[in-house]
Amino acid sequence: MRIARDIAMNNTEKAQWNRKLDERAAELESELRTARADEDEAPTRSTPHVQVPDTVDAAEERLRGALRGAEVERDVSELRDIEAARERLRTGEFGTCIDCGVQIPLDRLEAMPASARCLECQQRHERTHPIEIRIPPAL
Repeated sequence: MRIARDIAMNNTEKAQWNRKLDERAAELESELRTARADEDEAPTRSTPHVQVPDTVDAAEERLRGALRGAEVERDVSELRDIEAARERLRTGEFGTCIDCGVQIPLDRLEAMPASARCLECQQRHERTHPIEIRIPPAL
């Protein structure tokens, strides 16, 4: 069941939220460009003068790669969340929890403008949808 918002958001408020979403999206896109550039510049075994790593070095590199991959996945996921928040702004549902329909507290939206859920529903969602970091197998 959806609970209607008390007051419709005016165009100035919508523009402010869009600006916040745009700023965060720009930050994430910059991080993704940096991650791609770092990946392109990372030495590989085929790079001349790169020593063959020992077991510990290889495990460390696999872990670093998995963490980089998790960071990229997180950034891409947040960009999707931002796009969904923009759609909620267009449809007048921005600031309403997608699970229970209550208004998301303003403090939460200020901290995370793309928030789709109230804190209670977000905590429930995270318990039922754990995040996994995939570490590639040793080659």
